[in-house]
Amino acid sequence: MGNRKQPFGYKMSLGEIVIQESEAKLVQEVFRRYIAGESLNELTEALRQQDVPYDEGRLWNKNMIARILADTRYTGERGYPKLIDKEQLIAANEKRSNKPQLPKKTEAQKVLRRLCGTPLSERVEQSVTDLLNGLANCPERIQHQRSSTPATHSKTQEALNDTLAQQPIDEDSAKVLILRLAAEQYAALGNEEYETNRLRRLFSAFECVAELNADLLKSTVSEVLVTRQNVKLRLKNGQVIERSDLQ
Repeated sequence: MGNRKQPFGYKMSLGEIVIQESEAKLVQEVFRRYIAGESLNELTEALRQQDVPYDEGRLWNKNMIARILADTRYTGERGYPKLIDKEQLIAANEKRSNKPQLPKKTEAQKVLRRLCGTPLSERVEQSVTDLLNGLANCPERIQHQRSSTPATHSKTQEALNDTLAQQPIDEDSAKVLILRLAAEQYAALGNEEYETNRLRRLFSAFECVAELNADLLKSTVSEVLVTRQNVKLRLKNGQVIERSDLQ
């Protein structure tokens, strides 16, 4: 309740709970306008434009309004002066309980949202489902992406060649360069070939479905690339797949 010691609309006077007129008028207005069709957001914005705060130093928010709409004391319960009729309280709470709930996202949709990095749409979800089904029908379309030799590889090789060409050979420098070259060559190999074989096995065992499959999505796709014209999948082996690749 913040700084409040009594519900909004009331105050203590000579040891008794009495109506606080300016606040009580807002309580009645909140019920009237909410029942008439205004939303909590609209009421919040309207109450922020007037001079009566719910709590000193705090802006009105939806929680404050919801607290008012749910408080049975405004109907005269527990010794509080009556501000509204019970019918108004019932009508307000029926409207709140009948508020349509947004459908919860499925696990697959949550995964897809993380992979996209943008808000979801039915078009994107359906496109990704179609691409996964297409790969299940044609797992041979998953190809090993050979990495190009990094620029640092040739520089290290050149440095090693220069060192070996100088007499006498600086064995310590040569060993350092050989180890560096081996590390670069190993890094250049990556794990794309292993991932390609793994992906083929996964898609070969997968049966096409109408709805997006969360487990398959998590285990095969590293990124979903969305443009106005197209939706593409970047697979775990680095390969980018679009609809034209599966035709």
